Amino acid sequence: MQHFPIFLTTAGQRVVVSGGGAAALAKLRLLMKTEARLDVFATDPAAEIRRWDAEDRLSLVERDLIAGDVNGALLVYAADEDEVADARTADLARAAGILCNVVDNLDASAFITPAIVDRDPVTIAIGTEGAAPVLARRIKADLEARLPASLGVLARIGKAFRATAEALPAGRLRRGFWDRFYAETGPRAYDRDGIDGVQPALQDLFAEYSHDGGTTAPRKGHVAFVGAGPGDPELLTLKARKALDSADVVIHDRLVTAEILELARREATIIDVGKEGFGPSTPQADIDMLIAAHARAGAHVVRLKSGDSTVFGRLDEEIEACEAAGVAWTIVPGITSASAAVASIGQSLTRRGRNGSVTFLTGHDIRGFAEQDWTRLAAPGSVAAIYMGKAAARFLQGRLMMHGAGPQTPVTVVENASRPEEKILGTTLAALPQTIGDAALDGPALILLGLAPRRAAAMLTDLEKEFA
Repeated sequence: MQHFPIFLTTAGQRVVVSGGGAAALAKLRLLMKTEARLDVFATDPAAEIRRWDAEDRLSLVERDLIAGDVNGALLVYAADEDEVADARTADLARAAGILCNVVDNLDASAFITPAIVDRDPVTIAIGTEGAAPVLARRIKADLEARLPASLGVLARIGKAFRATAEALPAGRLRRGFWDRFYAETGPRAYDRDGIDGVQPALQDLFAEYSHDGGTTAPRKGHVAFVGAGPGDPELLTLKARKALDSADVVIHDRLVTAEILELARREATIIDVGKEGFGPSTPQADIDMLIAAHARAGAHVVRLKSGDSTVFGRLDEEIEACEAAGVAWTIVPGITSASAAVASIGQSLTRRGRNGSVTFLTGHDIRGFAEQDWTRLAAPGSVAAIYMGKAAARFLQGRLMMHGAGPQTPVTVVENASRPEEKILGTTLAALPQTIGDAALDGPALILLGLAPRRAAAMLTDLEKEFA
């Protein structure tokens, strides 16, 4: 180890930066997160540095650094991006016995600044001793993705509560209290109610651990309704990944892919409650009962739904079951299959001058399907995303054409959107039932009314111009 990692106390200390260009800006953006007093010396400082000086975020002196300017400083940064000027700054710092970092010059530096993950007051420093700065940035990006933004909030609230928590017996019980706060209770309270919900949740948890002299602390269950996205594991949200990482029980739909289920922790119980149109199905009442029962037993339950759980996912019924059972819950939204499908065909759901709204409807519930505003859906330029509509394609065609939709209205069918076996079928309203029948689709399919794949749409536009 050539560089020993330490955390320096910067509050009230003076840090000197020589330079006013891109290198100095990069260091200053980091240094301004500290409580240090920043003095910048530059003959031609960037406008941003001048603005920070006007805002009293640093002190700018518009001249070169000279002997005496570094006296009393904790650290010095040589950031003039000029070999001679940087060497002169380093010499001044060494003569004054002050540590100096020469930007992008490891050999001339007395210390290096690591890549930093900032979740104040939690700070993670990553260094490779100059051997692989790109790797350090990659590690930083991975940690940034894994560590929730709430981490710093939880740490600050926990710090303020430490004196109160000392009333718990030292050892396993107190460690268990803090472990549950940082791993479960705190993040869930923050996700549900924001920062205002964390302190009450911490107080409730402390009351549990203080019960009966601190000898018992029953674990409360929780349900996270998680959108698994359209199937591609890389489209799973970070919050969904975290929920799967901590799940005791995962109750999932049929359309959730095996690749996503693989992301659940190995010890989790995986329960398939899939429903298949016109095929075997788990009754909704049984699903409600399963969710509530596992949560009442103290489990962290992830109810994993394909796409976004708030779109045609019977979410309200399951929430009502949780509330009736006295079980806490949160919602983790996901990418709905309509978004994945239009991305696959290179289109957008709305477009200025074409449509300012989009309709989401399901063909699985024929009664609800029949109650749509068909006149509006049949109007030129209308766009609709029809979920579970394969079996209702002829009904859809008849209703739309009956209300004035043209037979050449573009329609795209996307099967298994975002997955390796994805299939895209560009067709027209007149040919829709035949197209679906000929394709013998057996995967989840979404029908995009009013949209053609971008290449086909461009060809159609060119033809229209040619014969105009």
